[in-house]
Amino acid sequence: MKKIKMRVIRESQLKTFMKSLKERASGHVKKGTIRNTVEKILFDVKKNGDKAVKKYTEKFDSIKLRKLSIDKKEIETTSKKAGKDFLKALEVSAQRIRAFHEYQREKSWYFSEEGILLGHIIRPLERVGVYVPGGRAPYPSTVLMNVIPAQVAGVKEIAVCVPTPEGMLNPSVAAALRLLRIREVYRVGGVQAIAAMAYGTKTIKKTDKIVGPGNVYVATAKKMVFGEVDIDMIAGPSEILIIADRDANPSFIAADLLSQAEHDEMASSILITHSEPLAKKVRQELELQLKNLKRKHIAQKSIYKYGAIILTKNLQSAIDIANQIAPEHLEIMTRMPGRFLPNIKNAGAIFLGEWSPEPLGDYSAGPNHTLPTGGTARFSSPLGVYDFIKRSSLINFKRESFINLAKNVEIFADTEGMEAHSKTVRIRMESISTGKG
Repeated sequence: MKKIKMRVIRESQLKTFMKSLKERASGHVKKGTIRNTVEKILFDVKKNGDKAVKKYTEKFDSIKLRKLSIDKKEIETTSKKAGKDFLKALEVSAQRIRAFHEYQREKSWYFSEEGILLGHIIRPLERVGVYVPGGRAPYPSTVLMNVIPAQVAGVKEIAVCVPTPEGMLNPSVAAALRLLRIREVYRVGGVQAIAAMAYGTKTIKKTDKIVGPGNVYVATAKKMVFGEVDIDMIAGPSEILIIADRDANPSFIAADLLSQAEHDEMASSILITHSEPLAKKVRQELELQLKNLKRKHIAQKSIYKYGAIILTKNLQSAIDIANQIAPEHLEIMTRMPGRFLPNIKNAGAIFLGEWSPEPLGDYSAGPNHTLPTGGTARFSSPLGVYDFIKRSSLINFKRESFINLAKNVEIFADTEGMEAHSKTVRIRMESISTGKG
């Protein structure tokens, strides 16, 4: 294997690299052939339901299904094959994730003026679909991170779709489903799973919202069914950005950069520092750590294509660049990292200090690991309980309060040319003036 050559970029050379990051983000949900394929599958499932779902499952997952659902007995039996150490780790993570998300609960609220009651009524969504990838690797953490906030929000019906290539449900995924007491599980993946949850079939009832990550086909499908149902976000390739000073540990930095690079070839791993000696040491560490990495070929391509060490004149410049990139994961490895927190505007999750590596957030810290990617942290947030609720405004006026505001409403309606709007007010005022109201 060739030696890794992570590019080193100075601020004056930053424009080209930033352009490549932008193209990477916008190019994740591709057009053309992928979009056409997705559109065809969506239409087929919408029209032919279970029959089409089974057809594509046989084509892509090499299994001929008699039924789509995975029963409780299979989940329980399969979950027992998971190792004891994993089961203990699963319980610890689930408890921490649930405890964190309990803080996100929202309550209905009201306030009153004289004769007026206004407020917001908070209600959970009725039915949510969770997509759990199952192609390259098992993702029990996806089960935890997507199901737990929905449960905390009070969602009554949670349906999980998980592909089972060649028919085998992964024991770690089964253990997560069992721990969370999920009873509605389907042996379906890919675009056909998104279509089934969006449109409904005889077996899989239509959902109100679809959450969970997937490959480019799944991401494209979610984008195309948005409006028919709600979705969480269009999840792109993984990202990490580390801001470090001269005192940071280069072996820690290299390990954390590779933790994202091993996801896939499109992942982006970036270090921003004002220290050239640190940059040199990190490059050396990357070479050393890559040698023993099982997914080294994926990580190397990721580092080569979308990795970089950016050298800045000072740490404030590093923060400015980080805010422009708006990374999914931002680590700050500096002395007193908390002092930079007020200046961080855009990041999906912020990890402060050398003892807060990104994988803590992936699995066990508590906050959700479903985060905005591709610069969307400028305007969006991690998945949370608030994604599984809806708000209804409440408006209640007594007679005298209506009279006090009636003229104001009538003026607005007349100004906008809405005659019937204005009449709703006038007809009530006329009934009052004639003693009928």
